[in-house]
Amino acid sequence: MQFVHLHWIDFSIIAVYMVGCFVIGLYTTKYIDNAGDFFLAGKALPFWAIGFSIVVSDIGATDFVGVAGNAYTYGISAANFDWLGSMPAMVFAAFIFVPYFWRSGVFTIPEFLGRRYNAGVQLINAGIWIMVMLISLVMMLWTTADDLVRTVLGYDPMVTVWAMALITGFYTFSGGLSAVVMTDVVQLVVMYVGGLSLLALSLWEVGGWGNLREGIAAMGDQFANHFTILLPNDHSAFPWSGIVFGLGVVMAVAYMSGNQAIVHRTLGARTEWDAKAGMLLGGFLKSFIPLMVALPGLCALIYLPNVIKADPSVVPAEMVEYVKTAAGDMPMLKEQDKVVPTMMRLMLPPGLQGLMFAGLFAALMSSISGTLSSASTIFVTDIFNRSKVLLGGKPLNERQALNWGRGFTAFLIIASAVLAPQFARVGGLYNFIQTILSLFQGPTLAILLLGILWRRANRWGALTGLITGVFFCFILWCVPGLFPSDDPFLYVAMFSFVFALVVTVVVSLLTPPEPEDKIRGLVWGSVLKDTETQAALEERVSQ
Repeated sequence: MQFVHLHWIDFSIIAVYMVGCFVIGLYTTKYIDNAGDFFLAGKALPFWAIGFSIVVSDIGATDFVGVAGNAYTYGISAANFDWLGSMPAMVFAAFIFVPYFWRSGVFTIPEFLGRRYNAGVQLINAGIWIMVMLISLVMMLWTTADDLVRTVLGYDPMVTVWAMALITGFYTFSGGLSAVVMTDVVQLVVMYVGGLSLLALSLWEVGGWGNLREGIAAMGDQFANHFTILLPNDHSAFPWSGIVFGLGVVMAVAYMSGNQAIVHRTLGARTEWDAKAGMLLGGFLKSFIPLMVALPGLCALIYLPNVIKADPSVVPAEMVEYVKTAAGDMPMLKEQDKVVPTMMRLMLPPGLQGLMFAGLFAALMSSISGTLSSASTIFVTDIFNRSKVLLGGKPLNERQALNWGRGFTAFLIIASAVLAPQFARVGGLYNFIQTILSLFQGPTLAILLLGILWRRANRWGALTGLITGVFFCFILWCVPGLFPSDDPFLYVAMFSFVFALVVTVVVSLLTPPEPEDKIRGLVWGSVLKDTETQAALEERVSQ
């Protein structure tokens, strides 16, 4: 296989970016004096930094690789994970969830659930998120190292894994959320420049939007839906009912409102207005993401066959299969996750290669640092400290919490790097992570939504709804052919949400309600304004 040999300009661009992230980590260390500084950036984040950080932390190398791969295989409907699956949910989160999270003074979403319900709900939700975040970290590292760097440059993927882990782990370990957000602002700019450059060059190579549509249409009926936003309900991958209800109503709202890695930035906002405005700004900026991640996948349907036909040696034979189309037999890549890396290797000139790599590294490192920061906050706040208090011990002081947060950050990034090769056999990475999320996002959204909007929801209802809802997810997965999709995570999330919602309501009505003073300030219509009451709320420990 012929690999790209980066020009010194490309190495210079990448090196400057990496050194910049390292320097930011060192710079922010001097501002970290206590746990609040490390976990919540001293509650001093402005709205624009929050918005930038939310977007770039949500978009990683798995999105560039996975969404583009899905667009290559299924068409533009793959963009719904950023359009329908992000923007409406972020508006909903800004006005329904974020105000109550911020006013409560919590460090994490599980902590809010613990205050609203009890320690059992808090610990279960926190434990689930720690496992999901570890899997996400491993996948992000391996996707970049194997599908991207190895495919394009031929480098040993483990070298890339450890390099990314150590650089990102360092500035997260040093500066906490402050370092994460400061690097995110820079990383968003780098990612947008790199992504839009790939998009522009992809459209240029295929002769523009009109030629792209005509070329794909000429390939026959099997590609007729590649420009259809909502696919028929019998579609094997993205049926419209699953997209609209499973994604738009459940998974997107659950992700943008209940995912600590997303909401974390708003908890560190300097004001409630900054928290809400940051989420809204993130929704606006996310509207441009599909252009960068999905359209290059569509362009590959025209570009790659032409290049391979002209010179079959540019792509290894084992990566190619010939598909019969109306335009004749066309060489297609067997693995959709190899589409963007192959496009980069064949298309980008010196300078743009370095810029694109820097953009993808930016997306990866932001996602990793955000996940690390959120996971360490959950571990210290919701698992270690909460368990310590429940067992009769004293809660961690500020210095102890800071040290444990940094220690868990170091442990998690090292563990992720060690485990990364285990995902070498996982195909369809984007669908895989969505499958993992679907197993608990529906039940989590149910108890979170009821907890804020319905005063009568109580600890027994939430605990029962969460446990039985997750169990119900596994039952749905075990029934073959139950849903029209090959990867039925959209339907699993939707039906488990409804199931957990019903269970929580029924059990709550059959058991005593929570005391009014316990839920004051945590539910709709109960707003805290005065400083004394707010301080009392922040000190409250749920029974």
